[in-house]
Amino acid sequence: MDYLRRDRAAQYLLERYGAFTVATLAKLASVGGGPRFRKMGRFPVYTPDDLDAWATSRMSPAVASTAELAQRRSQRASDAGVAIAERGQE
Repeated sequence: MDYLRRDRAAQYLLERYGAFTVATLAKLASVGGGPRFRKMGRFPVYTPDDLDAWATSRMSPAVASTAELAQRRSQRASDAGVAIAERGQE
């Protein structure tokens, strides 16, 4: 298994997804909400699988327009309080 130090993890995310910096990964490692990591001595290390899982979890579904995305988000918010049985009637 490959382990990437934070600078290489940020480079991997930038090349693959076009986003995220070393500073972002460092902050998220401190406050939470970032990709899973391990410590190798004093160095945080990431696996490509963990980076991919985290990056894809932050993506929206594929849409044709920003209006469609807004509609999906609105629908999801209104569905939040609806029971699973009621969702089948949509």
